[in-house]
Amino acid sequence: MKILAGDPYPLGATHDGDGTNFALFSAHGTAVELCLYDSAGKQETGREMLPERTGDVWHGYVPDVHPGCCYGYRVHGLFEPGEGHRFNPHKLLLDPYARQLAGQFSWNEAHLAYPPDASGLDLAFDTRDNAEWMPKAVVGERIEWSNNARTPLVPWRQTVVYETHVRGFTMCHPDVPEDQRGTFAGLSQPQVIDYLKALGITSVELMPVHAFIDEAHLLEKGLTNYWGYNTLSFFSPHQAYLGNSDAAGFRQMVDRFHEAGLEVILDVVFNHSCEGNHLGPTLSFRGLDNFSYYRLDPKDRRFYVNDSGCGNTLDIRHPRVLQLVTDSLRYWAGAMGVDGFRFDLATVLGRGQRGFSTEATFFQVLSQDPLLSSCKLIAEPWDIGAHGYQLGHFPGGWSEWNDRYRDTVRRFWRGDNGQLPELARRLHGSGDLFERACRRPRASINFITSHDGFTLRDLVSYNERHNEANGEDNNDGHPENLSNNYGVEGPSDDPELEALRWRQQRNFLATLAVSQGVPMLLAGDERGRTKEGNNNAYCQDNEINWLNWTDTSSESTELEAFTRKLLALRRRFPVLQAFEYRHLPSDFSDDSIQWLHAEGGLMQEEHWHDEELQLLGYLLTENLSTDSKELRCLLVILNAAMEDRQFILPRSVSDHWYLIVDTADPSADAVTEFPAQESVELMACSLKVLTSSHEAAERAMTASP
Repeated sequence: MKILAGDPYPLGATHDGDGTNFALFSAHGTAVELCLYDSAGKQETGREMLPERTGDVWHGYVPDVHPGCCYGYRVHGLFEPGEGHRFNPHKLLLDPYARQLAGQFSWNEAHLAYPPDASGLDLAFDTRDNAEWMPKAVVGERIEWSNNARTPLVPWRQTVVYETHVRGFTMCHPDVPEDQRGTFAGLSQPQVIDYLKALGITSVELMPVHAFIDEAHLLEKGLTNYWGYNTLSFFSPHQAYLGNSDAAGFRQMVDRFHEAGLEVILDVVFNHSCEGNHLGPTLSFRGLDNFSYYRLDPKDRRFYVNDSGCGNTLDIRHPRVLQLVTDSLRYWAGAMGVDGFRFDLATVLGRGQRGFSTEATFFQVLSQDPLLSSCKLIAEPWDIGAHGYQLGHFPGGWSEWNDRYRDTVRRFWRGDNGQLPELARRLHGSGDLFERACRRPRASINFITSHDGFTLRDLVSYNERHNEANGEDNNDGHPENLSNNYGVEGPSDDPELEALRWRQQRNFLATLAVSQGVPMLLAGDERGRTKEGNNNAYCQDNEINWLNWTDTSSESTELEAFTRKLLALRRRFPVLQAFEYRHLPSDFSDDSIQWLHAEGGLMQEEHWHDEELQLLGYLLTENLSTDSKELRCLLVILNAAMEDRQFILPRSVSDHWYLIVDTADPSADAVTEFPAQESVELMACSLKVLTSSHEAAERAMTASP
């Protein structure tokens, strides 16, 4: 194999038409071997030392190496775990910049850099070769930016996020060809896209699609890492999701979504890697330069800082690790065309020497990047490290998963006392958390459920977690879900109980639709999806997680139609798409927000302090014309009591009110008129939405996108 000096930039394998340049960062390695393989990644065809080192980048150029060729690295250096160095050239390592992988990862003890039966465990040195069980990086064609589909650029105030899973959404879909189920191609089938558009979704948030592997302990139990939060490669799409396609297959999916006006947001995991703790495998970073890539315990560098709870924490403070993360983001936003990112355990990304900071280098790099600064950036604002809960503390331009919203709305509809002040703050867009930093309501990603926890159906059907299938004696997952089974654990044949459960699901969805901020739905909640009480189904690649598209029960189809109606309502009333925080004026006036008690007047201090009060009116007023005071009101009345309640409709800008949503009567298709100052009855555990405009009410009764 002829190898030339090549160039230190760009990192990874870059084909120029005649050959391929290889460049790899390793600050503490002493030599780097490039191992070439056939296109199947099975047979090694050549091996050579990278001949040049520029700074901490090792590089070489190999003529006549073209796309489709597979490769890996072996890095020489010190093996001193106590000092943070774990080099072992017997282990074939994956290029962190690999754009695509060939071959499947298989668990084998040869992946460990130490003999597992050694008395000192990871302090001992292992000489077994792991190449047979490692996927190989593939030299790929350059994926150019596609101009075939216009990027939707959905404004934040109009955004409706839909969290879903590539495999779970399509595995049982009758309109997806069987050979495409569980793949990017399957997810981008016209019938799937049409469904999302009809529902009212604007932005699809995909659970991890970066290449990931299963943990050994799951395989021993016959389980897999279904969710995918165990990343092997930050540039490669997960092989199983590609089906028979190459990496360009992901881009083709994005183009199809864009053609339909839908955004694609990726859930990305840059807080840790799949290599686990000090007893984990050596697959990439650990063998390339453990000391640089990971945060190590300063008292004993054999061990890792574990702010992620997954055994290790990537050291984003290191310039080359920061470069890796930002290069990955640019690749997915540029070559792959995605519209945004949701950052798992994002507090890790803002940690410096003195803990979390809004001005951390990572945030500053993204804020000045011309491509990434225009993407939708969403934080999961916590990790398990010290002071890890940082809701409300991310920089301007970021949005955050708001678990305060989730928990408050759950408590309110469960019937907990004393929830009205907190509920009003969450309906308002959580200005108490975000406005002090000059942020907008869009900073709050409002959600009731997500992949982690109960589905909406299970939230009203189970008091306890039922995770026995996970093989951990039902000890995993959160023990407290703020749920209510209403007297029966799990499915019930009691029609009254079932009616209450379906009504409560409508209450949750309606509350989400009328709240200021950005709503996020969990895929399947609009159809009454259940995971049979499993609130930590990360390892269940089966019907527990796959959406059941064959459920055509009247309750399921009615809930789906009701969700379409709610999202259409949100689109048609700009007052629900607040760009700025509205505040309480002295009277009913334009662009205002009011909180009303049961008599139709403004809430007073004694009402807010009445802990047994479970009825609240939420009145939004908007000025439809800049030339005149043409006002339109939207009134939401929420009754979480287990008894029927009366509410007197206020006289504000109109003498009449028109009912457009009633969770107690979801199939109503005609506008009902009520005179102002008349008492309207709310069924126990129900929500009503009324408008002061008859014309708006007529339009709102249809559910078309």
